[in-house]
Amino acid sequence: MATASATLLKSSPVLDKSEWVKGQSIRQPSVSAVRGHPTAAPSALTIRASSYADELVKTAKTVASPGRGILAMDESNATCGKRLASIGLENTEANRQAYRTLLVSAPGLGQYISGSILFEETLYQSTTDGKKMVDVLVEQNIVPGIKVDKGLVPLPGSNQESWCQGLDGLASRSAAYYQQGARFAKWRTVVSIPNGPSALAVKEAAWGLARYAAITQDNGLVPIVEPEILLDGEHGIDRTFEVAQKVWAEVFYYLAENNVMFEGILLKPSMVTPGAECKEKATPQQVAEYTLKLLHRRIPPAVPGIMFLSGGQSEVEATLNLNAMNQSPNPWHVSFSYARALQNTCLKTWGGRPENVKAAQETLLVRAKANSLAQLGKYTGEGESEEAKKGMFVKGYVY
Repeated sequence: MATASATLLKSSPVLDKSEWVKGQSIRQPSVSAVRGHPTAAPSALTIRASSYADELVKTAKTVASPGRGILAMDESNATCGKRLASIGLENTEANRQAYRTLLVSAPGLGQYISGSILFEETLYQSTTDGKKMVDVLVEQNIVPGIKVDKGLVPLPGSNQESWCQGLDGLASRSAAYYQQGARFAKWRTVVSIPNGPSALAVKEAAWGLARYAAITQDNGLVPIVEPEILLDGEHGIDRTFEVAQKVWAEVFYYLAENNVMFEGILLKPSMVTPGAECKEKATPQQVAEYTLKLLHRRIPPAVPGIMFLSGGQSEVEATLNLNAMNQSPNPWHVSFSYARALQNTCLKTWGGRPENVKAAQETLLVRAKANSLAQLGKYTGEGESEEAKKGMFVKGYVY
């Protein structure tokens, strides 16, 4: 009976005290027995475990390896078009291919980058010289990942807030992405402090992330759990901390409810900072203090890696803040999953010109190395360019 239950209920796993097990039943007293009826028949609680459990743990630990972090290059075609437009390029597949080829083929990138999040187009794409993008990444010792959400849409009944769509068909898409070589996934939803946030929006964000995490784990992909607390607003750092505490409590409640294996996930949270329009700015030491306090209160040590998003911070600011968080040991791998904070100067250096590819790749490696040092707590900030110090916050930014 227990074996049949395990087969029928095969979904996301639950952690036993000592090990992952499959099809094992724990005998627990029923409610009537607890209330003083010891002769009542016990009920069976079946532990569920994904057939990918060991692989998920291994993948998560590989991505969360010392001195390395994630290159987020999963911009949708529309967002990638905005980036290309900033350097005067048309948004064509050929231009997107050329830029992403530049990124994945930067020599020695795998020394600093452990994983790369791809958009669906890129996962199935070849480089300009005909090699599969995923193969180039694997050769660089970089784990390929895939953005699986379908973007934000208005949340009816909320305070002009959003919810993230994409659960329909996610199981079959995840299985196909795994076959194509992806080994982790990303789902981004957002919480806006100026808009409340409403209890409805927080619950929707947490539940959606939990369902996504359970589905992707069941299909061999390590889920990156990303509820982004947007930088928009005039609020201070204490308000950000208050909201983030609530969001993360809800997220982990629903992850547990959905039997998600914590050892097989990665988190992609926002750093705890003041709102972008707040007059009181925070130092890297303050950001580290507030952010680590939040993590210690809310994130189980079983989680292998905390891969912070940059969320519109300047390249240097994001690196300084990460470095400050790694000045003492943490129970998790505290690292980065940056998009603009890794790519901005690289993109501008390239400018769409073939003769600039090498210089652009070298710029990417400079940023990747800086964040690698920050993950190890050894970044000094010396020799940074003025471009790298420019903030990238855009009010009401649409991803």
